[in-house]
Amino acid sequence: MARAKKAARKRVEKRVRERVKKRDQKVAPTLTHLGKSGEARMVDVSAKSATEREAIAEARIAMLPATLDLVMKGKAKKGDVLAAARIAGIMAAKRTHSLIPLCHPLAISKVAIDIEPDRHLPGLVVTASVKVNGPTGVEMEALTAATVACLTIYDMVKAVERSMRIEGIRLLEKSGGKSGHYRAET
Repeated sequence: MARAKKAARKRVEKRVRERVKKRDQKVAPTLTHLGKSGEARMVDVSAKSATEREAIAEARIAMLPATLDLVMKGKAKKGDVLAAARIAGIMAAKRTHSLIPLCHPLAISKVAIDIEPDRHLPGLVVTASVKVNGPTGVEMEALTAATVACLTIYDMVKAVERSMRIEGIRLLEKSGGKSGHYRAET
């Protein structure tokens, strides 16, 4: 009798473990950049169909009000800070695959960098929008573009202020692909 109870308990425990495992797989999706034994790998997107995908990311660079005024008036010694930051952001989006090891090289169809002053920060808010018609998304390209644009702003005016902070780097929105639409909560 004790043997039968033990066997029944083992069967119940096994079913519970299987249910928990299935539940956990639904709750926590698998990481696509990891192989079965945990090794890093580039995801094979060759079977995915090309669809229009877009991602929008932002980053902020906080600075003293006087530094913000210098940038907005175009009086930085190194030149037009905002123009240089836009170009750097565009170039960064196009080169993301060479910076982030497991990113795919993509034929990007659009990169737009918008830079707006924020007097409450005080500083600048950089928004990067990247679009592609391809088998994988452009979230990393948008995040990289916004970040590098902020780094360029820092480089252009660091002689005036070294205490600037780059912060709030985040994905605002993405559309297209299997995972569908995502919009950050504000």
